Amino acid sequence: MRSLTREALSKAAQRRGHVSPAGGAHRRGNRRRGHSPLGYGAQMDIVYVVLLAGVAAAASVAGGLLALWHRPTTLSMSLALGFAAGVLLGVVSFEMVPRCLELGSLPIALGSLLIGFGIVYALDLFINRGRIAGEWAAQRERVQSFHRSRRPLGGEALVFAAGTTLEEIVEGLAIGVGAAIEPDLAAFVAATIAVDNFGEGLSIGELVRTEREAYPGQHLRRVLFWTGLIGVIVIVQTLVGWSVLRGVSPSLQGFMFGVPAGGMLYLAITELVPGSQKRHFQQSAGLATLGGVLIVMVLATVV
Repeated sequence: MRSLTREALSKAAQRRGHVSPAGGAHRRGNRRRGHSPLGYGAQMDIVYVVLLAGVAAAASVAGGLLALWHRPTTLSMSLALGFAAGVLLGVVSFEMVPRCLELGSLPIALGSLLIGFGIVYALDLFINRGRIAGEWAAQRERVQSFHRSRRPLGGEALVFAAGTTLEEIVEGLAIGVGAAIEPDLAAFVAATIAVDNFGEGLSIGELVRTEREAYPGQHLRRVLFWTGLIGVIVIVQTLVGWSVLRGVSPSLQGFMFGVPAGGMLYLAITELVPGSQKRHFQQSAGLATLGGVLIVMVLATVV
């Protein structure tokens, strides 16, 4: 009789939502599906997601304003960009790719990385009219001649700012998908992107300062416009990724997490590392990049 009574009470509690047949595993499953660690339901979830995106967005504006207020030295720019590159490389290698493999499979991870890398590469080509060449490339003169007749979409500051703005579509998606998978993962990715955005904001501010003669009295407005636009895109894309991908299959979540990982890999390899290396002193760029990678490796292992 006691056994029957306990069984009946257990079933009644389950119907009221007090006890889950899976117990703690069920609660952990809910948390991994995008519920905030504070556990206050959908309203708290969206506040948590917006706060994460807001930190990444504010970092871009802060970097741009700091560059206008006090011109950064070449050494400080080398350290900032190198560290941002290391952080991006670290989070892609130690957090995003392993999570993509965990949720999906090796073909899904490879395909999504290639697609994300290709998307940002295509955006880079589009802004530069389909022609890009390194400073010491044999094709450099031919590309410069091409750009004299078909100029890139704006001056150097505009090209960099526009490219960064488009790339934020991918980075904002990374935060949103991370939030759909697990809140702690989203916080990790958002912190990484905040470091990246701060470095890119510094670069935008530095480039706008060099074009003061071409745009007299407009440097503050231009910096606020581009860094603010970057922030808005990050927040919007984060909300899109989080709201759309919360209820989809783990394989699709893994794929959608791999796409921004590929885009972030492109940014680190082609923009942050070269930009840092151009300004290095005593290999400050390499040391800062190593520091960023090691810090992320430790955090990904311990946290």
